Amino acid sequence: MLGPRGTGGADVVVVVGSGGGSGRSCGGGSSAGKVCEREAKDVRVQRQLPFYPDFDGCVPLAASAREPPSGSRGATSARENHTSRGIPGTLVGLVSGVENELNGRAIGRSVGRSRRRAGAMWPGVPLLLVLLAVLLHPSRCTQPKVNFREKEKQVLDNILGPGRYDARIRPSGENGTDGPTNVKVNIFLRSISKIDDYNMEYSVQLTFREQWLDERLRFNDFGGKLKYLTLTEASRVWMPDLFFSNEKEGHFHNIIMPNVYIRIFPHGSVLYSIRISLTLSCPMNLKLYPLDRQTCSLRMASYGWTTDDLVFLWKEGDPVQVVKNLHLPRFTLEKFLTDYCNSKTNTGEYSCLKVDLLFKREFSYYLIQIYIPCCMLVIVSWVSFWLDQSAVPARVSLGVTTLLTMATQTSGINASLPPVSYTKAIDVWTGVCLTFVFGALLEFALVNYASRSDMHSDNIKKQFPQNEMEHSSSIDPSSELLEPDGSANFAMKPLVRHPEDSMSMDKLQQCEIHMQPRKKNCCRSWLSKFPTRSKRIDVISRIFFPIVFAFFNLAYWSTYLFREDEGQE
Repeated sequence: MLGPRGTGGADVVVVVGSGGGSGRSCGGGSSAGKVCEREAKDVRVQRQLPFYPDFDGCVPLAASAREPPSGSRGATSARENHTSRGIPGTLVGLVSGVENELNGRAIGRSVGRSRRRAGAMWPGVPLLLVLLAVLLHPSRCTQPKVNFREKEKQVLDNILGPGRYDARIRPSGENGTDGPTNVKVNIFLRSISKIDDYNMEYSVQLTFREQWLDERLRFNDFGGKLKYLTLTEASRVWMPDLFFSNEKEGHFHNIIMPNVYIRIFPHGSVLYSIRISLTLSCPMNLKLYPLDRQTCSLRMASYGWTTDDLVFLWKEGDPVQVVKNLHLPRFTLEKFLTDYCNSKTNTGEYSCLKVDLLFKREFSYYLIQIYIPCCMLVIVSWVSFWLDQSAVPARVSLGVTTLLTMATQTSGINASLPPVSYTKAIDVWTGVCLTFVFGALLEFALVNYASRSDMHSDNIKKQFPQNEMEHSSSIDPSSELLEPDGSANFAMKPLVRHPEDSMSMDKLQQCEIHMQPRKKNCCRSWLSKFPTRSKRIDVISRIFFPIVFAFFNLAYWSTYLFREDEGQE
């Protein structure tokens, strides 16, 4: 620091050491004056950009450049007292820096007039520089971080230590009463892999969660820094004795690690989560198969605790979640419903929850695999109606092949379904289609019989043509009243056949008989175009079979497609 001029006219410079030692004076020589001037300049730079490492790395710089005067020792001791009381080092360092700055100003009064005027014009610049340095270096002022993992271990040892917690005793009721423990349940359905109609079961993978309050597990959260504790051993805390009542098979998932955890929250709430795969029974009503809807349930109940000790509740809001884009092979999940199913036995009443999953069977699969092939087989069997009646091998092979194919398909359909005591919709369809195919084969048998009868009649006519001529000439002339097309109601016969009759022919000639001709029938006139009975049977079958099959389809689809499912009612 520069002092006042000496008597010899040279500048006297007082240099303050960094260690707080006594300063030294510089004479009036030129070289010595330059050296002292540089040292004084370094001191001024240090005062402007201070750094003081005594208080956690953040202290004003004024104290680092000089030793405070004796008058500031009381302030230093007070500063140490403040530090011991827990006042942050940064604040104490700031106060000490201001004090040292004031002391430095007292010493700098011996500087020349020009420097005193400059210091008087900018009295607050050093203090502003100190504040700016503190703001620009906040990382040096932070306190050491706390390792909350060690705190978590200490809390776990404290609440679950020997003699502190007994997992065999259930938690108390609400507000510390002796009422039942309420356990809230929610489920996340991850996948539904299989719905087996034959065994009447379905497989599902889900994440199962339970949550309850155990006030014995409360702990200090350190001002919100410790949000929850995590356990992987469920045996260390009390657990509800829930089981799935309609379960056939099930297993936990242990790859790569067991998919289970327990979270304990500061207020004592416990969250248990586990991923499991289950095969559950699903009784089905197959009367409308494959146009049916099925309801499969997921039931959860308490095994040992009655409702006096344990009550299961669905979580508020959304207790059941389903993964997005859930795809099933032959079904669609339409909706699901949650409900309660408490059961009473000889040992008491037990709490129970259930989820009803409503599945709709995909009809497009069965339309392609069953209904369309059956229709095609029936139509193919009608081709024999258009074949010549003399093509016996072709018609027989066609009828037998379609009949065997239809029987094989019916057997395959029934093989995938359980044997039940009632008739299913698919049984009606396959039975009627099989009847139509069998009817086409019987029709050929009838046509073949009629064809042989016609041939036999033709042979008889060829063998006895003379008898026919005599028979036709024996008809009385009065029968000519008949119409050539046979439209008269009856044929006139001679009224007098023996000479002993009293009536004469003259009187008969005076009698007039008026006959009403028969009405013409378009169908009979159309069938008269076909000379043989076998041909007429084929023609009638070509029309009769398709019309009857069309009426059957109309009745079938109106009955089963738009009817309410009796099983859902």
